[in-house]
Amino acid sequence: MGDKKPTVDDGMQGEGNKDAARRYNEQTREFIEEGKVDEAAEQAQPRNEAEAKAMRDAERAGKDKAKR
Repeated sequence: MGDKKPTVDDGMQGEGNKDAARRYNEQTREFIEEGKVDEAAEQAQPRNEAEAKAMRDAERAGKDKAKR
């Protein structure tokens, strides 16, 4: 019953998905080449002190988790 192994037709690629990685890399390259980085960075800035604190807290939590 649960013995069916993935086939190429299933779209399974094992560890790592080369198609998804290629699409990601292409889209990232286009994003950079189209000059959208500065605009995205500007839009990512906190809008007020409460949002800035939330961002700092989230960064700290991520760093603390990474140390474990």
